Amino acid sequence: MNSNKKTYKRVLSLMALFILTCHLIQAQQFNLINKESSLTVLGTSSLHDWHITAEQQSGKIIFKNLETGDVDKCTVDIAVESLKSGKSSMDKNTYKALNSSSYKTISFQLIEVKETLNKGNGKFTVKADGDLTISGVKKRIPLEFTLNIVGNKITLTGEKKIKMTDFKIDPPKALLGTITTGDDITIKFSTIFK
Repeated sequence: MNSNKKTYKRVLSLMALFILTCHLIQAQQFNLINKESSLTVLGTSSLHDWHITAEQQSGKIIFKNLETGDVDKCTVDIAVESLKSGKSSMDKNTYKALNSSSYKTISFQLIEVKETLNKGNGKFTVKADGDLTISGVKKRIPLEFTLNIVGNKITLTGEKKIKMTDFKIDPPKALLGTITTGDDITIKFSTIFK
């Protein structure tokens, strides 16, 4: 009878440990919250500076260790035709330049974390490499961002300068080429995961 109780206790202990472990593994994956996240592309033209905002994003972040800010995986996808400037003619030129009929999403996938610096109180500076794919062209880029962990909310903030021509994108033109867009753009993001 005693050996049955011991076996029963061991089985219960193992089951409890298994459930707890599964919960911890699940708790380390967070999904992107579109309504709370922002991504803005800033650029220049021969007429004026411009910006365009992503209205539809999705993605997830997975941690090896949440307490140390050790990111395992991170993906972000942006629907190309959710990029909005407030001017329909500019939006159409953007979609044309990005060949949105063939390439519906812009995507970023974290490949390797190079360094994670703990700044205290759940804040980290992360240096990483990732693959950015725009208009079917994939490029490995270095990216530095701030990671902030508060309870079940993860915030990534940062900015990255790129050239459109690096992704084989011809900078858009308007009014028969009299208005030209600069090749350099800056992507600013504040991405929320829960």
